[in-house]
Amino acid sequence: MPHTLTLLGTKGGPAIRPGGPNPTSMLLTLCGRRMVIDCGLGVSRGLVETGMSLKELDLVFITHLHSDHVLELGPLLHTAWTTGLDHPVTVYGPPGTRAVWTGFLASLAYDIETRIADEGRPDLASLVTVTEYGPGVILQEGDLQVEALRVDHPPVTECFALKFSGAGKSVVFSADTAPFPPLADFARHADILVHEAMLPEGLDSIISRTGNGSRLREHLVASHSFAADAARIAQQAGVAVLVLNHLIPADDPAFTEEHWHAAVRPIFGGDSVVGRDGRVITL
Repeated sequence: MPHTLTLLGTKGGPAIRPGGPNPTSMLLTLCGRRMVIDCGLGVSRGLVETGMSLKELDLVFITHLHSDHVLELGPLLHTAWTTGLDHPVTVYGPPGTRAVWTGFLASLAYDIETRIADEGRPDLASLVTVTEYGPGVILQEGDLQVEALRVDHPPVTECFALKFSGAGKSVVFSADTAPFPPLADFARHADILVHEAMLPEGLDSIISRTGNGSRLREHLVASHSFAADAARIAQQAGVAVLVLNHLIPADDPAFTEEHWHAAVRPIFGGDSVVGRDGRVITL
């Protein structure tokens, strides 16, 4: 099984628009495992479009509990179950993830109980284990290791960058974060750093379409990173490839891939990739 990263949803924020990209979700294939990172709206369809059968699902990681990263966690697990999932699945998430899952089970109790009785399905709740994590190594399984680093995403305190290492490769996901210098050490010499990114000149566009005016701008600037910030972290870390993801704005035709590359090129000397739903990157 080749080592690949597939971007399933690449826009920042929970809103979706006609013809535009989906919120955050990714599929990492490493050490013979398929691992889902974040479950924004559209993750189930995105996984199916890669050719993966949802009944093969077994490892899911959530970086934080903003809706554009966790909204489709329950529906993904339920849809995998209705597809034929019959083996254990482990979900790694920050504190509060277990409550998200149990709340989903409660909301779909009628459907789940009916399908167990009427279709002979296994008990969905017993198939899923939620492991809530903090900083440090959160999974060690053979050659595969996953580590977490708390990043700066106010007002969310339980938000974590994740590093996946194995088979001589390493991939780091920044999660949502303001510029965070410790991330450079965390991502040192990674093959791929997937880092969130905004364009300064694109903020007016997203604010005018979404509303909330100055309050939204204040949040975006305090809690997120511009593309140039991501480039600085990547350059300091000495990573091979920088992937810009969780793009703001992601669906404004006034901004093309060249705008993103222009923001990164003067700072980062490695290869850069601009996130697009369905884009596959080979390690």
